[in-house]
Amino acid sequence: MDFLEPALSGFGVVFTPVNLLYVLAGVVIGMVIGVLPGLGPVATIALLLPITYEIPAEGAIILLAGIYYGAMYGGTITSVLLRLPGEAATVITTIDGYQMARQGRAGSALGIAAIGSFIGGTVSIVGLTLVAPLLASLSLGFGPPENAVLAAMGILLVASLGTVSTAKSLTAAALGLLLAAVGPDPLYASPRFTFGSINLADGVDFIALAMGLFGLGEILYHLEHRARNRLPKPKVSNVWPSRDEWRQSRGAIGRGSVVGFFIGLLPGGGGVLSSMAAYTLEKRRSRQPERFGRGAIEGVAAPETANNAAATSSFIPLLTLGIPTNPVMALIFGALLLQGIAPGPRLINENPEVFWGVVDSMYVGNIFLLILSVPLVGVFVRLVTVRDTILAPIVVMVTMLGVYTVNNSVFDMLLVIFFGVVGYLMKKTGFEPGPLVLAFVLGSLLETAIRQSMRIFDGDPTGFVTRPISGTLFAAGVLALLVPVGLRLMRTRRARTRSTEPVDSGTPSR
Repeated sequence: MDFLEPALSGFGVVFTPVNLLYVLAGVVIGMVIGVLPGLGPVATIALLLPITYEIPAEGAIILLAGIYYGAMYGGTITSVLLRLPGEAATVITTIDGYQMARQGRAGSALGIAAIGSFIGGTVSIVGLTLVAPLLASLSLGFGPPENAVLAAMGILLVASLGTVSTAKSLTAAALGLLLAAVGPDPLYASPRFTFGSINLADGVDFIALAMGLFGLGEILYHLEHRARNRLPKPKVSNVWPSRDEWRQSRGAIGRGSVVGFFIGLLPGGGGVLSSMAAYTLEKRRSRQPERFGRGAIEGVAAPETANNAAATSSFIPLLTLGIPTNPVMALIFGALLLQGIAPGPRLINENPEVFWGVVDSMYVGNIFLLILSVPLVGVFVRLVTVRDTILAPIVVMVTMLGVYTVNNSVFDMLLVIFFGVVGYLMKKTGFEPGPLVLAFVLGSLLETAIRQSMRIFDGDPTGFVTRPISGTLFAAGVLALLVPVGLRLMRTRRARTRSTEPVDSGTPSR
């Protein structure tokens, strides 16, 4: 219980006027970009990285965290009212949420989503408060071998579990590792892969890479694949769910909180996976599964609760182990590095104001979300009608100005354009940029840790397996990689067995 005093002192950081403003700004910006299709927490955080460079570390991460979990609820509004998911994690909500809106129950759907998001987020924050210090204390004994295994497993797990195509994800991760190798050697400072360019002497700038792939690239892809029409303004009444609807939803909210919390801890987890898992769980355990897809309120409560819980719990591996589990966490990892702060087990002791300030800000942010979610529905619905031809040029201008102001470098602007085209082509050909950015962020840590470990082991790579902690982590990572493959093979074998079974014609034998 020694962590209670610093945990409570974190509220002193949050309740300063400027940090309260960052919390409020974060959740409002998150809700807005969650409403607008084509943007999202990844693109928005990438675009705001230059701004965070100029403000204190705790305020910067509080702002970015608010954007992340605020976007989880913002996407719900258009998913329910217009069948238009503003954020990937709310796609599953459109199934029952839009049917409820067609039945005149849009207010109930939005109300239960707000309540579920608040409960799921709060449960996950409590878990974060209790689990993170314990995990951080356990990981203090980690050395270069353990850090190397963690970084390698993080990249492989995200690449294999995070997207549909494992081969494409691994290819993107390999490209990220190659880009991470550009610049000075981490041990000898000799230049590598710079092709004689002074602009690449310090390596590829993380802000330019992130803003290009997730900012400009997403805008180009969205402009091509979406010609948004003027949408009718939907009506919302009876904002809060009835007593019967609450009784139907409370179990789904409880289970969604647990599912979201644990999936958020996994590499590749997050809002999308947790919302799908929670929805599937509710449908399978329901006595009337046919209700799902026709306006079942549990089909809104479960995924909305789970995605907010996952958004919060995904901070645990980042803050305690220094391992980002999804693209948003990779960007926040980069934001911390820009502030000169290394995420990991020493963060809680060396920068307690950042650690506990961010954790405690989530309590306040969830309250802000609950208070603001319903009154601002009308404003957010109007935002959907903003045409892409107006929104896209503004975002591009802000992107280019933002990246220039960091280093006053025209070369960084050219990098944004280059990676914007790369990001667009990746999306167009089915490659996700997430594994690339994760591998880029973890690449320098992985290389340095491996080279230090090999010096410790006198060149013997078996040391990674023989050390107790690194060996256990290695075994756990391999198991996590093999289990999904084994399950997939079992499903394939069962399907083949069923297809080869003789069909009974029903004719009695004589």
